[in-house]
Formats: sequence, C-alpha cells, structure tokens
Amino acid sequence: MGSEGGAPCTAAEGIRIVASTGKSTAVITYARAVVRWRWAIVALTLVGTIALGYGMGFLWINNDYRVYFQETNKRLIAFDELEKSFTKNDFVLFALRPENGDVFTRENLEAIQRLTEESWQVPFSIRVDSITNFQHTRAEEDDLIVEDLVFDAATLSDAEIESIREIALAEPMLRNRIIAEDSEVAGIAVTLQLPEKSNDEETVVVEAVREMARALEHDYPGIKIYMTGTVLLNNAFTEAAMHDMTTLFPIMYIAIIITMFLLLRSVIATLATVIVIILSSVDALGAAGWADFYITSPTATTPIVIMTLAVADCVHILATMLHEMRLGRTKHDAIVESLRINAQPVFLTSITTAIGFLSMNFSDSPPLWDLGNITAMGVLAAYVNSVFFLPAFMAIAPLRVRKRAAEKKYPLAGVAEFVIRRRTPLLVAFAMITVLLASFIPKNILNDQFVNYFDERITFRTDTDFITEELTGLYQIGFGIGAGEAEGISDPEYLARLEDFCEWYRQQPGVIHVSTITDVFERLNMNMHGDDPAYYRLPDNRELAAQYLLLYEMSLPYGLDLNNTVNVDKSITRVMVTVDNVTSEEIRALTAAGEAWLKENGLPAMQALGVGPPVLFADIAWSNIVGMLSGTTIALVLISFIILFALRSVRIGLMSLLPNLAPATMGFGIWGLTVGQVGMSLSVVTAMTLGIVVDDTVHFLSKYLRARRELNLDIYEAVRYAFNTVGMALITTSIILVTGFGVLSTSAFEMNAGMGLLTVIVIICALIADLLLLPPLLMAIDGRDYTPAEHDTAA
Repeated sequence: MGSEGGAPCTAAEGIRIVASTGKSTAVITYARAVVRWRWAIVALTLVGTIALGYGMGFLWINNDYRVYFQETNKRLIAFDELEKSFTKNDFVLFALRPENGDVFTRENLEAIQRLTEESWQVPFSIRVDSITNFQHTRAEEDDLIVEDLVFDAATLSDAEIESIREIALAEPMLRNRIIAEDSEVAGIAVTLQLPEKSNDEETVVVEAVREMARALEHDYPGIKIYMTGTVLLNNAFTEAAMHDMTTLFPIMYIAIIITMFLLLRSVIATLATVIVIILSSVDALGAAGWADFYITSPTATTPIVIMTLAVADCVHILATMLHEMRLGRTKHDAIVESLRINAQPVFLTSITTAIGFLSMNFSDSPPLWDLGNITAMGVLAAYVNSVFFLPAFMAIAPLRVRKRAAEKKYPLAGVAEFVIRRRTPLLVAFAMITVLLASFIPKNILNDQFVNYFDERITFRTDTDFITEELTGLYQIGFGIGAGEAEGISDPEYLARLEDFCEWYRQQPGVIHVSTITDVFERLNMNMHGDDPAYYRLPDNRELAAQYLLLYEMSLPYGLDLNNTVNVDKSITRVMVTVDNVTSEEIRALTAAGEAWLKENGLPAMQALGVGPPVLFADIAWSNIVGMLSGTTIALVLISFIILFALRSVRIGLMSLLPNLAPATMGFGIWGLTVGQVGMSLSVVTAMTLGIVVDDTVHFLSKYLRARRELNLDIYEAVRYAFNTVGMALITTSIILVTGFGVLSTSAFEMNAGMGLLTVIVIICALIADLLLLPPLLMAIDGRDYTPAEHDTAA
C-alpha cells in the first residue's frame, strides 16, 4: 500500500497526510473563512443567542399530571366527563398516626376534629370528610336523625368513644378509606375545586396544608401527620423538576469541566467547551420558550442532555486541533485541518442524534415529545456553535501548546493489534453475548406506577407509601354508572346490579375499598325501619328509595351533600374503586375486568369505562411502546439512509447497523436481568440512544474510509489508523456521555433516573461494540476482495 508519493505508508505516517479532494477543498474554504471572520462569527453568535435566550422568559412549569396524556386520549376524555358530572377529584388526604396506636381517644379525636374544621379554610376546598364530621344516621321514633359522628371530642365519655369506634369501624364508607381497621391511623379527605386561573394554585394549597400539619404536630406532639393526594402528586412533579435543576445542573457542570480538562489538558479548550454548552442550552430553551413550550419533569433535564451531547462535538474538533498543534502546525492551520477532518462526521452525528430524539414524537406522551424536540433543537444548536463559534473563538483565544515529535506509539495501538489478530473469535464471542443478553429482554415487564416516579427524597413518595400501607390507597378506578333515565338510580333492579358490581370488585385481589351509593341506601333502609339490622339491605320499592334519598339529602349540611357520588338529575352514580400499590398491568387488568363485568351483567345504560390517573398512566405505558416501535423503525431507516449516502458504500453502511442496534439489544437484556421493569420513559431509550450511539460508529468509519480512500492504506493499517486517530476521542466522548447521563440517573424523578441509567448501559455497550465488534466486521466485509501483502503480519 502506498502513500501519496508511492512509498509504503503506515498508519502513523498516514496521520500527517492531507488529501486534496473536491469535498475537502470546499471544507477548507469554509474553515479558512471561519478563521478569517472569527470576530464577526463570535459577535453574531452571541447576538443570536441573546435573541433566542429572551424566549426563556416565556417558559413556565406545568405540574398537572394531565399533561402526560394527549387531549384525544379516550380515557382522559371519559375522566373529564366523569368529573364534570360530579365534583372534581382533586384532593388532599391527611393521615394522622398517634403514638399510642389508637385513634379513639379524647385527645386524638380532638386533634382530628380541629384539623377537620381547619381544613375548610384550605384554599379552594369545597368538601372535608373525616370520622368526626361523618354524617351518621339513626332513627328516633319516626324521625331520621343525621348528625356529626363526633360533636365535642374533649367532653366524650369512655362509653361514647367506644360507641363511635364501633360505628366507624362498621361503616363501609369509612373503613379502609378514612379509618384503618386496626384504629391506628385516621384520615381527613379535603376535596378541592381549583379555578385553574393561575399556575401557582396547587403550590398555594400545598403550602397551606403543610403549615396546618406543622401547627397540629406542634400542638399535639404525640401525633404524626402524613399527606398525599392528587394536588400533592402534581406538586411532587414540580419539586422533582426543581430538585433536578438545583442539584444535578451544578454537579453536571463540575463533572464536565473536570473531565474535559483531564482529557484535553487545556484550560482554554475546556473554557471554550463550557461556553458552547451554555450557548447551546440557551439557544434550545429560548427557542422552546418562543415556541410556547412549558417545563415538565422530563423536559427539566434537557439542559443536561444537551450539554452532554454538545461536549461530544467539541471533543472531536478540539482533540484534533490540539493534536495537530502538538505536531507543529500553527493554531489557525490546526483549526482548518481539524474542521477538514471532522466537519462531515460531526454533521452526520448531529443529524442522526437529532433524528433519534425527534422520533420521540411517536411517543404517546406530550412531555416526551417536548423532551425530544427541545433536545433536537439543542443538538442542532450545538452543531452550529461547534463548527462556527468554537473554531472562531479558538482562533481568537490565546493558546499555547507544547510541540512534540510525531508519536510512534498510540494509546490504543495495543487494542488495535489485539482486535486485528483476534478478529474472528471477537465476532463469534460478541454474537454469542448479544444473543444471550437478548434472551433476557422478555423478562422486562411493563409497569408505570406514578407514585414510584419519585424516590424517597421526595416527601410525597414516603408519605404515600405509609398511607397506602396503613390506611388506604392513592390509586383509584372511577366508573360513572348510568341508570338510563333521570331519577333512575332509585330503581331496585339498577341498585341490585350496582351492588353486585361493587361486591364483585370488593372480592378482587388488591382492592382496598369500594365507594358506592348503595351503602347509603342500605343504611337508610335500616334507619327507616327502626334501625333494625335485618333491614340493612337495598329498598325493594323505587318510590321509597327515592324518598329515603331525598330525606337524607335535605338533612345533610352544606358541603357534605351527595354531589360527589350522584349527578344532578340522579341518572348516574359514581363508583370509586381504591386499590393497593399494584403494578400498572394489574391496574389495567382490574379495569378491563370491571368493564367486562358491566358488559356481561349490567343493564345497557350501565356500560362505562374505568378512568382515573392510575388507569391513564397504566394505559400509556403500553401505548407508548406501540408508538415508539414505529418511531424507532422510522429513525433507523432515516439514519441508515444518511449513513449509506454519506459513506458512499452500501455494503459498509448496512454492516454498520449491527454495532448500532446491538447496544440497545444488550442494554435492554441487562436491564431485564437486573431490574426487570420498564415504563413510559424507557420505551423511548432505543430511539433516543440510536442517534447517540451512531456517533462513535460514524467517526470510526469516517477515519477508516479516509485511510482506505485518501491514504490508500490496506484494511489492517486502516483499522490501526482509525484506532490511532479517533480511538481516544471515542473513549473521551463516551466517558463524557456516561458522566452526563450518569448524573441524570441520580435524579429524584424515576422517569429521568431510569432513562439516564439505561442510556449509560447502552452507551457503554456501544463503545465496546465500536472498539471490539466494528473493526472485525470491517475486516470481514471489506477484506473479501483483499489479498494480504507479504508484509502484513495480521493475516
């Protein structure tokens, strides 16, 4: 094989050779223009970033869990319709645990009564339910008496307390809902009607209830208060986002600065990289603000993802530039040479990475669309800043590099020799390992429990875990069961079918409590028959049932009516099924089973969809997988076409798909072996990482093909050349990517943490594939028509 002069050329000598192709000439012209107009480019870049960055002022945090679902989601539509028919299901649930382990004491009941009364002052509260204000009914001669279960707790006698205990624990509307069966924990449920006129309404509520809890705990040292509910869930999304922004960002910047300095050994190069990171992040977030995006927990981490990907572009350009300067080139010539070598691969990697993130638009969750779109904008901004601002800045900045003679030994020379000599065993071993790991992919099960989106650093998670274990569940499946006509809910046949439905649900595994109007009818029927327990059953006469209900409603105090259970014209009742902290698959199964029961056993008007936040999140985990299969396929086709077109080799381009698909396969196999659960966020990892892992493959292939086409090196010397010129850069960028996504894996928000950790695994697998699988594949594919020369020792 020969050099430009015809003499034999080794990889070490080939590094110094510059070919003069038409494409290189165009790139050199552009590179020289960047150096020449460096001051103007720097100024224009800063002005453009300031203009885009102004849009950041339009960004706002949206903590409503509904944003995770499309407006066309049929269950979301049904859920909204259910809440329009009844009171909205936004609520806060206090759980009080006395140290003495018994709720039914004077002091503890007094504390519950006080917090119940204070809860009416919570902003936007419209209803408060507890054991003290439960509307207990009893017969007194011919009258129906409806009154609070507890009047003045401080004056109760022991006998009265014991009577209250018996009533509360026997009442199905209270047991396992706001009083634990063992009497150790009691709840106070505050229903809210948020006006939705400002973004801080839930924050105001959370601050108010936390202050109330602190005050009560101060006055009653023997009581510990826990809180959960949909409002606290939404607030937890905000807290998780703020936690990530205030803790992960500083850690990430420090990690990037240290890593870059250690790898590049240049303060100026490190500073330039940091500036590019800042510019790219501001560009992307500013553009998002101008485009009317909002911040959610997933999108709060986009600056981390952008800065991680921006560094990868900078590393290749700066590493080549510094290398050329150490070999004796002037700074400006080194910049031109670096751009000549890296312009195409950096462009390709930026485009493929952007495509990978844009494929997240096939997700079924809008926040993941935003994550993909904002990151794609950041990737493209990072590309522009890397190929214009970065070289212009480096051309201006004072930079001194110690010159040294051409290196005779390269850090990865030994790895290159090992790969060349052991290429066949490496191919076989890699294929076997990939197949083995792929066999563990089916071990991954779909599970999206929104409580588990948060780790124990978020108070909502620990409080909800306690309440679920000791009192009741946060997961609720709601059904709007129609009667087919106004006042139809008093029909005995309807009530009987409804009672059967609720009793069937109570027998299902994982069900904690079922709230239904039939419990009220049974109690009223008993009351109207002199409190005779034998009449604790549904009325068998429609007119009597309607009269009982009317009499009961007229006796209820303001705020404690039945509009949370019965609609205005009494044609629909709401059934709420509270379940334990079950998996999303179990939620889906319970919901589907309930819908099937209504279809088979209910009246025609009783057909209904099961709805509620847990059902929505359970459904989206599956629909996300289906959507991302299409997205990943389209991304793969587009990326493959781009690589084939850019490399001008169908054979090598198709071959490159193997080291690009293997990492995701291996990653999900390792995940199935070690974790075994995937949710909404992890469903996008394959498409997202596809664009990232292609980066290393493109850089290695571009150097290999340059050696083959421009330097006329044989396949073995071309592999050595690729290892020597880009090997360390691949390791450097992989270390930085692992560092960035590793920081993301420490997020308090599981969607981000899981995505970060799985991406780290895939990137590590990708680096191994590009160093140990790609070269043997190249030698196998590209060497079919190659006959080793006498001097080739690798054959």
